[in-house]
Amino acid sequence: MRYLLTHCVIYSGTAVLHDHAVLINDQLIEAVLPLVAAPTDLPRVDGKGCCLSPGFIDLQIYGGDGALFSVDPTPATLDRLRRHVLRHGTTSFLATMPTNSFEMMRAALEVGRAYQAEHPSLLGIHLEGPYINPVKKGAHQEEFIQLPTPERVAELLKISQGVLRIMTLAPEVTPPEVVAQLRAANVVLSAGHSNATYAEGAAAFQRGFTAATHLFNAMSALQSREPGLVGAIYDADSASASIIADGIHCDFAAVRISKKLLGERLFLITDAVASSTAGAYRFREAENCFVNEQGTLAGSALTMMDAVRNCTQQVGLPLAESLRMATLYPARVLGLGDELGLIQAGYRANLCLFDENFVVQATVLAGEVTEW
Repeated sequence: MRYLLTHCVIYSGTAVLHDHAVLINDQLIEAVLPLVAAPTDLPRVDGKGCCLSPGFIDLQIYGGDGALFSVDPTPATLDRLRRHVLRHGTTSFLATMPTNSFEMMRAALEVGRAYQAEHPSLLGIHLEGPYINPVKKGAHQEEFIQLPTPERVAELLKISQGVLRIMTLAPEVTPPEVVAQLRAANVVLSAGHSNATYAEGAAAFQRGFTAATHLFNAMSALQSREPGLVGAIYDADSASASIIADGIHCDFAAVRISKKLLGERLFLITDAVASSTAGAYRFREAENCFVNEQGTLAGSALTMMDAVRNCTQQVGLPLAESLRMATLYPARVLGLGDELGLIQAGYRANLCLFDENFVVQATVLAGEVTEW
């Protein structure tokens, strides 16, 4: 279908446009053009004066709407998760499996591979662990933590067949041959759940790690005589870092300071989970976040729309930049910056329409409009 999306303020990722329209042709954006130059013989979708941005991209989410992928990695769970994130403006996501048994990791990869073939909004799988440092395990289950070996990683990559997009590892436990294996398979290496020294972190970013998982949380801190992994992230021009902007996982001032230092290298994730009473990961909600049975902070109750609102209202960033942190910058982390994250000709027609109260009114996924 070919149609025009009109009557909205367009946050394209490169400009803020008034009195413009987005021409959508099937699953792609054909053009962004002044309204006066728009064809008059095409159907129009009224944006009702809302803000239009690229669809959000969440590279780390475990659950939502009562479904938890880390406990039940099934197509039914992915269906519920996909509908939940779409309702809140996210059109692309990585379903995430934390440190778990090999059988659960296998299930996540196999289910993700099959599901992605039918639903391209699932960009793939993020394995957060099991190759992490137990000193910084956070809410991860210590019984499943392992040391990475080339043989076991080769097994995972054989199962993956390309669906594994990000792997969170502690750099200090990851040998060079494993780094090489994962890089050759186009897996993004993200440093996290790590007690790395500054030197270990810096070396990791020089040899193939290109990202860091939930800045500040479960990693060695920046200190005067040991800058830790946080310091290495700040210092490495090649490293992007995700952050959970809920005011609980880290203070909003920490987000603001990090934004000044990292610029376009800082991007948003939700790290969202759902309540669970079964399996290895059992969570309960506690004041806008989730904790495990021991009371350890385990995940957020964020949506990406919430994170954008917080960055704008609490951190003090311009709306256009907050949106890029949820769209363009995560797209770049996966090497998809030439097809996702901008409202521009040739990009996928994945869009989010939200009002002045940061409430999602409609989403466009592969050109198809869903009003909420």
